[in-house]
Amino acid sequence: LGAFLLAQATLPVLLKRGSGSLFFTGASGSLRGKANFAPFAAAKAALRATAQSIAREFGPQNIHVAHVVVDGMIEGERLLSFRPQFTHEKGPDGMLNIAAIAEAYWMLHQQHRSAWTQELDLRPWAETY
Repeated sequence: LGAFLLAQATLPVLLKRGSGSLFFTGASGSLRGKANFAPFAAAKAALRATAQSIAREFGPQNIHVAHVVVDGMIEGERLLSFRPQFTHEKGPDGMLNIAAIAEAYWMLHQQHRSAWTQELDLRPWAETY
């Protein structure tokens, strides 16, 4: 519901500008479910489908809509304060770097509309599929 309400509030502003970007952040649960994660997978799959539908409706109006799968632990203060051993357990670059995630979103925003990405999958190089 949150993604739908965000789109509903944002799209009129972007349409008035004549261009813009609207990106939704999902997880691997949007692509496949896991045992004991049915509600999470259902919600993330719905988010992915919502992003696809909005992209098809508003892409022709110069609004870049994309779904970004963030699959892995994010190396940030919150996680590391809770589980400081992850840095050692995951090894070098075993977690998603916050600046690298931001760079990926910025790259999406700057894309030429002749080659817009509709879905981007971000994961650390050591992450298992």
